[in-house]
Amino acid sequence: MVVERLQETLAASEPGATRRHEWTHHLMWLLTAAVGQIQDREHPAHRTLLTATSLLRQQIDPRIAGDTPDRNGRLLAWQLRKVRSYVDRHIAERISVADLSALIALSGAHFSRAFRRTCKESPYAFVVRRRLELAAQYLLETDATISDIALRCGFADQAHLCRLFRRARGTSPASWRRACKAGDEESHLTALLSDNPYNKPQVS
Repeated sequence: MVVERLQETLAASEPGATRRHEWTHHLMWLLTAAVGQIQDREHPAHRTLLTATSLLRQQIDPRIAGDTPDRNGRLLAWQLRKVRSYVDRHIAERISVADLSALIALSGAHFSRAFRRTCKESPYAFVVRRRLELAAQYLLETDATISDIALRCGFADQAHLCRLFRRARGTSPASWRRACKAGDEESHLTALLSDNPYNKPQVS
């Protein structure tokens, strides 16, 4: 369907600034729709389409190209919002620096430097922290098994979640859950999020 619409758009293209502007925005819509239709985030076409969409967005609004990063080498607010939103929407999937940098048309190395200067942590550490925060909410608010929670939050398996959870909190997910259910839920959740400058993720 998207390919057919793209062919129609190319066939209908005409010279002229107004027509070219409409055509470019329509092409942008088609690329965005194509990205959303690829269920396999590991497919090479997914990353290619993300890159193409970012490049086209720069053509539509040249200010975007000059917006990255700010004078101090940090990400701009809209860039950070876009990255955070992507991470939260794809938290159960594999998330790479290449995926995140393509969202705002930066190289992986440039993006990683700007992200660290903005958030005081690496993109990898940020993703892990978001996953741990969501896992903590699942532990408190659901009766799901730890292995199930691990997969919901993007960890490779239960052992992966347990290792990172213990490193961050000094205790296992099971022990933390038992302590919370003993009647100290609010203080445990507050402690978990105490160093988090962002809103806590929502459990769906």
